[in-house]
Amino acid sequence: PQGIGSPSVYHAVIVIFLEFFAWGLLTAPTLVVLHETFPKHTFLMNGLIQGVKGLLSFLSAPLIGALSDVWGRKSFLLLTVFFTCAPIPLMKISPWWYFAVISVSGVFAVTFSVVFAYVADITQEHERSMAYGLVSATFAASLVTSPAIGAYLGRAYGDSLVVVLATAIALLDICFILVAVPESLPEKMRPASWGAPISWEQADPFASLKKVGQDSIVLLICITVFLSYLPEAGQYSSFFLYLRQIMGFSSESVAAFIAVLGILSIIAQTIVLSLLMRSIGNKNTILLGLGFQILQLAWYGFGSEPWMMWAAGAVAAMSSITFPAVSALVSRTADADQQGVVQGMITGIRGLCNGLGPALYGFIFYIFHVELNELPMPESPSGGSVVAQYHLQQNSIIPGPPFLFGACSVLLALLVALFIPEHTNLTVRSSNWKKHCGSHGHPHSPQAPGEAKEPLLQDTNV
Repeated sequence: PQGIGSPSVYHAVIVIFLEFFAWGLLTAPTLVVLHETFPKHTFLMNGLIQGVKGLLSFLSAPLIGALSDVWGRKSFLLLTVFFTCAPIPLMKISPWWYFAVISVSGVFAVTFSVVFAYVADITQEHERSMAYGLVSATFAASLVTSPAIGAYLGRAYGDSLVVVLATAIALLDICFILVAVPESLPEKMRPASWGAPISWEQADPFASLKKVGQDSIVLLICITVFLSYLPEAGQYSSFFLYLRQIMGFSSESVAAFIAVLGILSIIAQTIVLSLLMRSIGNKNTILLGLGFQILQLAWYGFGSEPWMMWAAGAVAAMSSITFPAVSALVSRTADADQQGVVQGMITGIRGLCNGLGPALYGFIFYIFHVELNELPMPESPSGGSVVAQYHLQQNSIIPGPPFLFGACSVLLALLVALFIPEHTNLTVRSSNWKKHCGSHGHPHSPQAPGEAKEPLLQDTNV
């Protein structure tokens, strides 16, 4: 068989680490190239680029997941990693093509979906929670270290070296998949599967969302997830650009901010989350996380000094407990044969938010004329960019309007979450879903359309 050794979680971990380490190196150069390429409407264009990518990923993820059930995981790991990393060398060749290819690459930018399916193939159900946790921790670790390394190399040797290094790491990832990663889909499944038809239900990205209104409790959970994750997705797409161009952070400061936020989030989602779940319960943990998210977004919206961003970042780490707590609530309250249905709904809603959130944030920045029409000048003695500080003084009383919009959205999510009962059974009518899973799935891979993209949705042991 192709590959080195038998399929293992460590193969998936290395694939994820190399891909996101390569992209993490480009954090600082990407912010500079983005502003140089779109100096007039930087935030709007950033939102549109990330929005198109997110929507394409949402539309294509179920189809790619279904095809990987038929043709095997290795070929689709290769495909997703190749197209996700394809824009990297274009950054210095042609910035316009770089951003165009990033948008289009969303069709295949679903590496996590294939990786989680790969892990599901090779692990027993009781091992899966730990395996998914290892993959997620690897993703976090790659982004904690790589932006700082990229910023240092860019300052010392220029951005061209950073792009070359990121390209080399992406090529290494592709070679690793070709040479070292064995196929995880059992051999006995593949010959029978080659002729298996792919139904529209498998490829329909809206299949899971159509079931949202069939149970009032499911509807409340899904509305909470939508209202809270929409601003979060938009924030991820634009916040580091906002720090760099509006708040006057240096490349090193942005990298340090990512590292500190990542470390604090890991602590919050492990130690703090487990303590809160035991002491105040599942629902109250969700409400507390939403409260922290409201505070964080309001702080970002009104904050006009760098130290305020750092303080709000600590609150943002605490707000990261919300989605794991929601996932635990779903896992504990849904019946065993309903888990996949509800998981697919929540994952589908998050995928939709990944497309809508960035575009919405970019549009709000555009409406409120939050732009910086000059490149940052050398830093002032106080540590911020002279141009950014001048722009901020000339701006309105609200430096970050989209963050305040996000705070209002999360406030609505908090009000909706108040009506979610602590203990209940979710009953979603899913006869077609279960029939579909029975005809196309296999014992080691419980992946249904739009499912298994979030590791925290797989097990009660958050």
